[in-house]
Amino acid sequence: MIDVDRYGPWAVIAGGSEGVGAGFARLLADAGVNLVLIARKAGPLEDTATQMRRRGVEVRTLALDLTDPSSIEQIGSATDDIDVGLLIYNAGANSYGRSFLDGELDGFRTVLELNITSQLALVHRFGLRMRSAGRGGIILVGSMSGYLGSREQSIYGGVKAFGRIFAESLWLELRDHGVDVLELVLGVTRTPAMERAGLNFDIPGMRVAEPDDVAAEGLAHLTDGPVWIAGGNARGVEARNGMDRAALVSGADEAMRRMLPRDRSGR
Repeated sequence: MIDVDRYGPWAVIAGGSEGVGAGFARLLADAGVNLVLIARKAGPLEDTATQMRRRGVEVRTLALDLTDPSSIEQIGSATDDIDVGLLIYNAGANSYGRSFLDGELDGFRTVLELNITSQLALVHRFGLRMRSAGRGGIILVGSMSGYLGSREQSIYGGVKAFGRIFAESLWLELRDHGVDVLELVLGVTRTPAMERAGLNFDIPGMRVAEPDDVAAEGLAHLTDGPVWIAGGNARGVEARNGMDRAALVSGADEAMRRMLPRDRSGR
């Protein structure tokens, strides 16, 4: 599934302790790619690392909060001595879901820092090395939320839209240098984070993807950039691009209320 000579011998996975990130880790470890796993919580991170080492690869772990600017230099120091051929940025959660005027600007800034600032910093750091080597791959995990406005996700949806445009532009800039870029767009996925958020996965007709399947799709379509819609959601994304924005946004809001009947801000 993955060409180690092209995308190895090391991969960096931001958000690599659970869900889709852990799915990427399993697939890459089975292919013989060594791993640098980054996540905020040390316990789940070390559990995943232990499982990957049992598959026969080297694993380095960094328990870091990517909203902290110092985390980027720590990642750089921990990876300067290895050849990183693949960067997967899977850390873009909605860390502060609030109605915009009911939230605090500092809280919204954490969403920007996690989904934009740190992502750009890591892509710049590892992308330069890949371009110089003439090989490598970058997967940025996005969301269908970036195609449509949604209440209590004004900032999150905005940063996901930014991520897609950034990936498309980066794809153009790097494709002639042997570096593949893919924005992997997720729909509803049965991840621990979504389970903790209280999503109702049992709504009739709703597409629900499994984390390992999504990770497999991402690796299988790494050369099919700049964007790949995972989980069979391509038609859903196409529908979100219609011109009647009021009708589309209102309809999506009703569907989201069925998935998350409680107040998503936690109040």
